[in-house]
Amino acid sequence: MKIGVPKETFPGERRVALVPSLIPPLLKAGHEVLVEAGAGFEAGHVDAEYEAKGARIADRGAVFAGAEILLQVRAAGAATEGGAADLATLRAGQIVIAATDPLGGAEAARGYAEKGVTLFGMELVPRITRAQSMDILSSQAMVAGYKAVLMAANECPRLFSMEMTAAGTLSPAKVFVIGAGVAGLKAIATAKRLGAVVYAYDVRAAVKEQIESLGGKFVTVEAEAGEAEDKGGYAKEMTEEFYQRQRARMAEVAADCAAVITTAAIPGRQSPLLLTADGVRGMSPGSCVVDLAAERGGNCELSRPDDRVVEGGVVILGPTNLPSSMAAHASQMYGKNLVTFLALLFDKEGALQLDVDDEVVRETMVTRGGEVVNERVRSILGLATDVN
Repeated sequence: MKIGVPKETFPGERRVALVPSLIPPLLKAGHEVLVEAGAGFEAGHVDAEYEAKGARIADRGAVFAGAEILLQVRAAGAATEGGAADLATLRAGQIVIAATDPLGGAEAARGYAEKGVTLFGMELVPRITRAQSMDILSSQAMVAGYKAVLMAANECPRLFSMEMTAAGTLSPAKVFVIGAGVAGLKAIATAKRLGAVVYAYDVRAAVKEQIESLGGKFVTVEAEAGEAEDKGGYAKEMTEEFYQRQRARMAEVAADCAAVITTAAIPGRQSPLLLTADGVRGMSPGSCVVDLAAERGGNCELSRPDDRVVEGGVVILGPTNLPSSMAAHASQMYGKNLVTFLALLFDKEGALQLDVDDEVVRETMVTRGGEVVNERVRSILGLATDVN
């Protein structure tokens, strides 16, 4: 089939859905690859690299017109204005595979259904062992956790590492990571490598061993709530009473730290408030908060999406797309996730076969045959949930 890779149009998005090294396996499988001119430039790949690997360079119109399958970093609800423009060029029968914000931007799926497009939202890949190699949330969160620590270190007026110098001994900085999913665990590991003393908290007590294996010190909250993890491996939304206990403990630990990295997010929902304005005011001037949950309200009360806020000498950053700032490696991993997933859509003879009996295919499919078919998305849209 003809696979198209358009240039991303979302403001500030530097990633590309496919890097040149991933093209040969697609050609070997019998596919043709069309890449929009300049699509990989901001991720460090010029058009000549794609051509050398066997892709054909074309303009945007030709990519959308010629491709039967489109691979994108952002589409539908994850692409906002650019997604609407792309939707106008799509036709019935095309397949779009991308991050689509299916739970937070579910309404956008209606347009794809009306167009007769089959849309796959890669954020919906189930967290099962077989699907780990297709999990874009994990691959991109790893990049975000790494970069968040670098941002904090850049803002912090002190070294993270302990140093013994002729001018005296410098104590290591203390870093507090809230949330121990993929981003949080990478933040812990990165801060530790920089020499910081790392504290970490997660509502799921089961991750204590993972935190400690990376050299972090596990922070506990008195009267821990019961079951804190859902079937998909994500932290569940808890009661307000529990959050009040959390906030008090978070503020207590943050007050003694040079940097706080918050990563606690619930897919499709408002981010839980964990560090209040008073908690920030209890931190020392020169401290820094990097809130990776800022896009959906933030874990920190004072964070603003893609803004730099200063409160009492404490800097609060709310980046919403850190993987884009490290576009080369983020694109490499994202593209590998997509190519691995793409293989599921074909049978052993190489014919397209969208097997809804396959859990990964079924759970990631958002629209097909003129309908929104994903039960989670249909529920958000107020539609009946028995289409499958």
